[in-house]
Amino acid sequence: MSYLFVNANRSAGTINKNIYGQFSEHLGRCIYGGLYVGEDSPIPNKNGLRTDVVDALKAIRVPVLRWPGGCFADTYHWQDGIGPKEQRKTIVNTNWGGVTEDNSFGTHEFMELCGQLGCEAYFSGNVGSGTVQEFSDWVEYCNMGGVSPMADLRRKNGREQPWNVKFWGVGNEAWGCGGSMRPEYYADLCRQYATYLRTYAPDQKMVKIASGANSDDYNWTKTVMERAGGWVDAVSLHYYTLPHDDWQHKGSALDFTRAEYYTTLRKALRMDELVENHSRILRQYQGSRTVGLIVDEWGTWYDVEPGTNPGFLYQQ
Repeated sequence: MSYLFVNANRSAGTINKNIYGQFSEHLGRCIYGGLYVGEDSPIPNKNGLRTDVVDALKAIRVPVLRWPGGCFADTYHWQDGIGPKEQRKTIVNTNWGGVTEDNSFGTHEFMELCGQLGCEAYFSGNVGSGTVQEFSDWVEYCNMGGVSPMADLRRKNGREQPWNVKFWGVGNEAWGCGGSMRPEYYADLCRQYATYLRTYAPDQKMVKIASGANSDDYNWTKTVMERAGGWVDAVSLHYYTLPHDDWQHKGSALDFTRAEYYTTLRKALRMDELVENHSRILRQYQGSRTVGLIVDEWGTWYDVEPGTNPGFLYQQ
């Protein structure tokens, strides 16, 4: 007979609540029809946000929510999504399904969502197809409490007080959909962009997050830290598990073999190795500062369900 003894008086530390953060992207029905249906929808909503979905997210106590992407972030121009909805520009979502969106869900609607959930906001800025000025203006629009062009524009659009958004991603997957960049080139851009992401009050906090590696690309992390580590507070990491290492034939979410099931579990457990190895590189190059590792995309990934828009990545 074996015994398990649990010492409730001994603690190994406190788990950072943000490890349970969530990610929302303009992909399939995540935003339109999922989180947001508009004020005039017959679906029960509060200020356009679906009541049932918000209640479900409240139940799991979401601490921080990332938006607008993902790959979508580096095609998103934030000023298209503010002001009167009937005057907003439309956009073709070239990353996910080629659908046309009306930009009725933008900065104010996302911050309304975060307010209803009681969570922190995490914005992914457009480095791939945007400009330094555009990104800097977004921070000013969200965080400037005094008199300025962007703060005045925010007030004109109905929000008097700044939101004081803390988490800002300097691009997303710059090695891929965020610009197909080499790490050296991205690191220089990261330094430039991060320089102009400024706070607007003495007690305002900002976490600047560099676009990090895909899986075990340790050279990306090393290069970004060597060249831009002094300009950021954290570096991201993305890791998805596929039953088969073939992006065209990943494997089914429902029809799988015993071997595929255990392969998926084995690959998921590899996260421990990735976190430790990337963290070691951060510690090596961070100097007297502390640069954090933020895993802001992870999960399993399977083939899309037959008969669905492949650009929606719909999986059971």
